[in-house]
Amino acid sequence: MSDFPLSIKEINSFIERAFDEDIASGDLTAFYVIPEEAKLKAVMNARHSMTVAGLPLAEAIFLSLDPRAECISHVEDGLTVNDGDPIMTISGNARALLSAERTALNSVQHLSGIATLTSEYVAAMGETKAKLLDTRKTTPGLRKLEKYAVKMGGGTNHRMGLYDAIMIKDNHLAVAGSVEQAIAAAKKSGRSDIQVECDTLDQVREAVEAGANSLLLDNMPPKVLSEALKIVDGRISCEASGGVTLDTIGAIAATGVDFISVGRLTQSAPAVDIGLDYSEV
Repeated sequence: MSDFPLSIKEINSFIERAFDEDIASGDLTAFYVIPEEAKLKAVMNARHSMTVAGLPLAEAIFLSLDPRAECISHVEDGLTVNDGDPIMTISGNARALLSAERTALNSVQHLSGIATLTSEYVAAMGETKAKLLDTRKTTPGLRKLEKYAVKMGGGTNHRMGLYDAIMIKDNHLAVAGSVEQAIAAAKKSGRSDIQVECDTLDQVREAVEAGANSLLLDNMPPKVLSEALKIVDGRISCEASGGVTLDTIGAIAATGVDFISVGRLTQSAPAVDIGLDYSEV
């Protein structure tokens, strides 16, 4: 679990919050219907092709209610499985595992959905130099997990938060007055990671001349992107962003941009379908 982004303390905190909203004072159905010492063996199965993410978290969720449970992962995070493939086998106390089932499945389905969509975008980029980036459009409280899922899908993490780098966007420019003024103010920090969002070719020229370290080329069609890259002439890295879809990312990547960021990876990736099916103990 060395690559997993949460510490043990963070994992326990996540599980505690999840159980507080789902189990709270107790799982009434499991308590009244399932005998206290009953055992359960179940298999987590993929119900369509997907890229898996979140299995270490699922294991921790099951073990939190039954420390003696046995969780066997049949694949690792980041690998692709097909319809019907087993993902994890869980054995242990029936009450505990049934109580933990929904939290574990919700987590793996959500994170695997992000990883799966990311892998689709990476494939659609073709054989280009561009790298796929995520954004800060994440579910509050789940950023580390969702960005981890992007990595499992073959993407690259952008800044984790506002504290990581200076990114001057349109609203910053509106308050600062101009691209040149905003960059001049940012340079007083002594940092060398100043990125500027540019909507027009004029802004591209101004940002490069003012000493930006990288550019975010916002909502530019491929033809305009190509013109922007000619202006930059390889002096600094360029990221394309805004309205990128599976249908358009290939043409955007082909322009020669260094990075392409897609908010949808974490903002609205659909959950995958995973079942937890009863098996004989």
